[in-house]
Amino acid sequence: MKTSSGLAFLCFALLVPSAWSADQYEITIERDVQAKMRDGVILRADIYRPKAEGRFPVLLQRTPYNKAASDIGVRGAARGYVVIVQDVRGRYTSDGEWYPFLHESNDGYDTVEWAAALPYSNGKVGMFGGSYVGATQMLAAIVHPPHLAGICPYVTASNYHDGWTYQGGAFEQWFNESWTSGLAQDTLNRTVDKDTNAMKSVWKLPLASYPVFGLPQVSSESDLTASLAPYFLDWLAHPNYDEYWKRWSIEEYFADINVPVLHVAAWYDIFLGGSLRNYIGIKAHGTNDAARRGQHLLVVIGGHAGSGRKIGEVDFGPAANLDEDDIILTWYDYLFKNVQNEFAGKPVKIFVMGTNEWRQEDDWPLARAATTKYFLHSAGKANSLRGDGTLSTSTPRSETPDQYVYDPASPAPTIGGPLCCDSEHLAPGPRDQRPVEARNDVLIYSTPPLVEDLEITGPVILELFAKSSAVDTDFTGKLVDIWPNGFAQNLTEGIVRARYRDSQEKSELMNPGKIYKFKLDLWATSNVFRKGHVLRLEVSSSNFPRFDRNLNSGADAALAQQFVSATNTIYHDDQHPSTLVLPVVQTQ
Repeated sequence: MKTSSGLAFLCFALLVPSAWSADQYEITIERDVQAKMRDGVILRADIYRPKAEGRFPVLLQRTPYNKAASDIGVRGAARGYVVIVQDVRGRYTSDGEWYPFLHESNDGYDTVEWAAALPYSNGKVGMFGGSYVGATQMLAAIVHPPHLAGICPYVTASNYHDGWTYQGGAFEQWFNESWTSGLAQDTLNRTVDKDTNAMKSVWKLPLASYPVFGLPQVSSESDLTASLAPYFLDWLAHPNYDEYWKRWSIEEYFADINVPVLHVAAWYDIFLGGSLRNYIGIKAHGTNDAARRGQHLLVVIGGHAGSGRKIGEVDFGPAANLDEDDIILTWYDYLFKNVQNEFAGKPVKIFVMGTNEWRQEDDWPLARAATTKYFLHSAGKANSLRGDGTLSTSTPRSETPDQYVYDPASPAPTIGGPLCCDSEHLAPGPRDQRPVEARNDVLIYSTPPLVEDLEITGPVILELFAKSSAVDTDFTGKLVDIWPNGFAQNLTEGIVRARYRDSQEKSELMNPGKIYKFKLDLWATSNVFRKGHVLRLEVSSSNFPRFDRNLNSGADAALAQQFVSATNTIYHDDQHPSTLVLPVVQTQ
């Protein structure tokens, strides 16, 4: 049937399994409900709600990925929530122009307040969802709409420069290009529909100037990118952490967040570092004590790298199976309905790899984790699996440095790890690293086989003393768990672009031949290296195509085409103790 506003309604009864909730509701679905933003732009949402009298808490998702794809709406409404899924500005059914991050604070504020005023809303609004949908929550929370009462960002970032578009100064090439390509498809579809309906193109002369798909005349691939994804070119034009990025960096606004948050992070996820920083930052700097005490952290396995018990080439056992929608609903049962469930206990829960079990914790990072230094050692021949590199807690004395040639024409390839968003062409997650470890431009440092289990849980840092023959180059690090059968399981990794060694706000080229200290943030992990396993560190200068190749020339990375090879040297002696810093937890 139709309402006077022309909106289609669908009503039906739904039998809800008793595990979902004690309450079971028939539900009503409203499609393409309009909400007007402060500048007059109309955004559209689907609303799933109980077919019952009364007012209910609202769960809001704002997505660029098509609201019609939502699964949680029916389930949440049957459980006693009004679930609203909205296409963000410029995406699918919503009006306006799409530009990542730009409108999410104002539109998020306006949508929250619109949702709170609906006649079947009780005034409490919570937000939920992952990846960019997590960004829509964080960017709304920093402008604190009065009726926002909680958020649940799943695998998202804290800074859309470092940890999203760049990492350690290097461009996240695989993610940026694959994500942008996926987003551009809807932009193209909208352009085709708009201009085809208007029949504008048939009047153009000469015929050779016909704009394919209704796009403006383009003469190059960069012109096409400017038409469909101008933000991609803006990202390249702003390699430094400048005002372009600071205006919407969550890390700049932790003190403005005043709501409880369930942060869901994931090992092997491309936004792991930011998810952890959001929890730590708001817990330390949130607006008030209630907000600071209201931070919860759940670290799962997979995220953008996959879901279920098998991620990549590793089976993490039945405990790794999770129901994401149930996590969200359970969080809001606790927050909005005062249900004393798992969130009434300790605020942190992590999945510990190796033992493949869950563990509740008082905080993150773990206070009981002992910061332990593993020093790099060799006789100057740590190159590849055939080399002599070792790791130990013994401090180095006089040792010969290791050296390799990094050639941008033949970079060390990405094998698994935290990747998004094209698993068909580049598979993510834990995968055997032995092919890359066979290369001479990869240095290998390993412990002897462990005589007892060793748990590493917390942040992982690599401090390198190094020099290069070039004015700029990259250094990469990767923590690896070597199984007794030789399988080399990557755990976590990082990179630093030499010109950003001291600051991501201002670049500074190197003096060739000068030794510098570099600090690589390898993010974090929780893994028990079992007895008989080996703890390994890989050091190189490329991880391509996850990160763009440093061409070693010092030229603008967005425009440079010429490259040179760099001879890079890693020092590990008493004056230059290159160190892998690990959080060691006593196994019980």
